Amino acid sequence: MSTPAPAPAPEDPSAPFDPHAFPAALVAAQRQAAELYAALHALQATLPWSREPHPGWPDETERGRERPGRPASPGWPADAAAEFDRLLEELRAATAVVQCHKWWERCEAEGIRGADMVAARQALKRAEGAVPLVREDVDAAA
Repeated sequence: MSTPAPAPAPEDPSAPFDPHAFPAALVAAQRQAAELYAALHALQATLPWSREPHPGWPDETERGRERPGRPASPGWPADAAAEFDRLLEELRAATAVVQCHKWWERCEAEGIRGADMVAARQALKRAEGAVPLVREDVDAAA
């Protein structure tokens, strides 16, 4: 796995404010949220389509349109449902940490608003250390 980004050098007071110079704690929180999302997605891919047992329904054709059916679902095992709920709750908490981090207040105080704020929040998702896997990790695993 990739290592977190090195700590940034102390800020130069004369330099203009950079909304993309994210603090290490915010990058770590974003990385945790990304890892939880990946774990939740991987678990969900192994589970049946319906959490509760469901008989499913057949394919239907109506005036030339086809509606795909669903096979019967046995529902989720209790341990898988509990793990899904745990991961989802942890993901909610991690995303709340990212969304409510004081960095965004600082950005706003520095005049970052609107599209620039959206761009900064989106850049965090791709910031070095905020993404669980990078190309080198995939190549090393192969």
